[in-house]
Amino acid sequence: MTIKDTPQEWEIRATATPFTGNKTSVRTDDVVMPDGTVVGRDYQVHPGSVAVLALDEADRVLVLRQYRHPVRHKLWEIPAGLLDVPGENPLHAAQRELYEEAHVKAEDWRVLTDVYTTPGGCDEAVRIFLARDLSEAEGERFAVAEEEADMELDRVPVEDLVRGVLAGELHNNCLAVGVLSLVAARTGDGLDALRPAQAPWPARPFEA
Repeated sequence: MTIKDTPQEWEIRATATPFTGNKTSVRTDDVVMPDGTVVGRDYQVHPGSVAVLALDEADRVLVLRQYRHPVRHKLWEIPAGLLDVPGENPLHAAQRELYEEAHVKAEDWRVLTDVYTTPGGCDEAVRIFLARDLSEAEGERFAVAEEEADMELDRVPVEDLVRGVLAGELHNNCLAVGVLSLVAARTGDGLDALRPAQAPWPARPFEA
């Protein structure tokens, strides 16, 4: 049997949007269950995101330390950001985030994995890229503000990140999924067997 997620949409009798924020909103749908009952489901509507596991020639991952107010923690993360424009090419968004957050560019891009971060309460889809052959970006550094003004940047060996994830010391979703997927890909068919950077993404369709 092939283990594969499949699209499906149950009937919605009514929908409302009780809250709309700058980037996301909250939606309430009345969904028909298999037994015919109708149940309300509240969830966050999200534009989608991209994240970048940037791997240098010394087998270190570029990571950022940033304050995240909802969880009251400074978390080590990989560069990531929102898909600001509907239908935006996720590769272009990932290249932008790597430049803005780390002032780095990469020559080799591949899709590492695609995930739904919290499918029980949010429709956010994230594409995590692997970026290699890194170099310093040209031009002016991107001006940072708010939480990003306090952000720290480092490069950490892959094995140290794996240890931290498994020890419960590193909690960021994209970092954990990214580094563990990297290790899995290496022990499987290898990094060159990963999907190309412009691979289709049904969760967030885009123009190549």
